[in-house]
Amino acid sequence: MSERKLQILQTAIKIIADSGYGSLTMRALARESGIKLGALQYHFRTREVMLRALVTYIAAEYKKNFQLVNLDTDSLDIDELLTFLLIDPVEGLFQEDRLWPQLWGMMLVEPLVADLVDDIYREYIQIFEKMLERSGSNAPRAEALLIMSMVEGTTLFIGKGRPWTDDNDDVLDSLRAFIKAKYNNKT
Repeated sequence: MSERKLQILQTAIKIIADSGYGSLTMRALARESGIKLGALQYHFRTREVMLRALVTYIAAEYKKNFQLVNLDTDSLDIDELLTFLLIDPVEGLFQEDRLWPQLWGMMLVEPLVADLVDDIYREYIQIFEKMLERSGSNAPRAEALLIMSMVEGTTLFIGKGRPWTDDNDDVLDSLRAFIKAKYNNKT
């Protein structure tokens, strides 16, 4: 992918995270990218083509991170995996606490996005499930889903701009303490 296309996709992510999915039009994307609409359409003929490229880009970036985790899942503990999940995988680009709620909304109207989000969750849940099996969990799938629900739920309550943002560290410490108490560092 060309550097220009990559920059345009990163601008699309910024628009979605900052202004919401409804603000992602080809005109807005061209304006924010500092190019004319015709130049944007040279790179992405239609909004659908751009959206496909955007989903492919996001998926590829997450895949890179899954490969990093999968290389070392046998030595990771749950706390380390939580830290990995809570850190934006692309050095702040994805602004997860703002992007993910938008992706959840997009899932309802864009099948490509629904597939992307499901694939990302499937990967994380499998990693957690594997760790929980090693810890002797009687219900690793259910517990993996519960942990992911708690992690994702933090986005709604303590993400940037939310009324409880200042409680971020305390909430994450509580989540870690809950998991540590449950699994007693068995993973």
